[in-house]
Amino acid sequence: MNRALEALLADGTPTAEALDAFFAEHAAPLVDGTEVTFVYRGEATGVFLHHWIFGLESAQPFERVDGTDLWLLTEDVPADSRIEYKIEVEHVDGSRLIRDPLNPHLARDPFGANSVLRSAGYVDPEWTRPDPESRPGELVTRVIRSEAFGRRRRFRVYLPARYNVRRRYPLLIVHDGDDYLRFSAMQTVLDNLIHRMEIPPMIVAFSNPGDRLIEYANHEPHARHIVEELLPALEDEFPIVAAEAARGLMGASFGAVATLSTAWRYPGTFGRLLLQSGSFAFTDIGRNRRGPAFEPVVSFVNAFRHAPGRPAARLFVSCGVYESLIYENRSLVPLLQQSGMRVRFVEARDGHNWENWRDRLQAGLSWAFPGPLWMIYE
Repeated sequence: MNRALEALLADGTPTAEALDAFFAEHAAPLVDGTEVTFVYRGEATGVFLHHWIFGLESAQPFERVDGTDLWLLTEDVPADSRIEYKIEVEHVDGSRLIRDPLNPHLARDPFGANSVLRSAGYVDPEWTRPDPESRPGELVTRVIRSEAFGRRRRFRVYLPARYNVRRRYPLLIVHDGDDYLRFSAMQTVLDNLIHRMEIPPMIVAFSNPGDRLIEYANHEPHARHIVEELLPALEDEFPIVAAEAARGLMGASFGAVATLSTAWRYPGTFGRLLLQSGSFAFTDIGRNRRGPAFEPVVSFVNAFRHAPGRPAARLFVSCGVYESLIYENRSLVPLLQQSGMRVRFVEARDGHNWENWRDRLQAGLSWAFPGPLWMIYE
């Protein structure tokens, strides 16, 4: 238990006023080294911690401090961890999941928001925050007619600060582009990394799916749309280096599957891939246990593992150690390396979420597109 809270409780049952004063000065969860104390205050018949750490019981009970409305749960958490969670509060008439009222740190995603535990040593990377010294790039919106899907498709394009049509730029295409912009601060990250010369000034296209579980699961029309429609449209309008080594493709989760499968279907198109927490399910240990949505993914990954080819020259792979996908991502790396591709693999004490993917952008982008790269193509 947190030492300051333990000292408060050692003096006997604290008053509500004493608890109010304590938590006015101490945000929850309370972190002492690797020991973390989760806190809830309120009347309830039961309180449970819900987290997204694979392999641990997902609903862990709090204990009530006698004579108070204070509920506590103490856990050992490794340093440098970042964990998203909610609190389940039970009453006689039912239960509900809530964000931690005593924790100011939130992470947002397409489904809402979660509370965030930042264990000892973890800080938000400074390059994820707006820097007044970094000149901002510009986002422009474009729409093209897709024959692959039989409808119009909208995408956004990032143009770096000091954009000049007489120059040539590397290109990165991003799956789930709006989510990367909204939940991973990717425009801010690009501004900062370009300003610091950790990556070259580059053009980045943010693509979005229709039905992502279909389009991203090794879907031939999706790959055709990216390579035969979106890429030519970008090259027609913007000054992009016409070389495999200057083109990248990236995505997270199912978006990582779409990234790898597109490059596999069209070898020689993209020289650099960024694969974050890829849903690379396969069947080396029996049948697919992840459900029907994964069937086309499993078929693709099985085929890829049998004959990977060389979909790109340089790959960045990242995954959180608290994800159920860590085994699949770890097992993919040696296969890629044995096939002659240059691979950097990064693990983090985090889960399957957008801020994990945000926190790996510096490592991924600077590996795929080293800062001096642009000079080669001047």
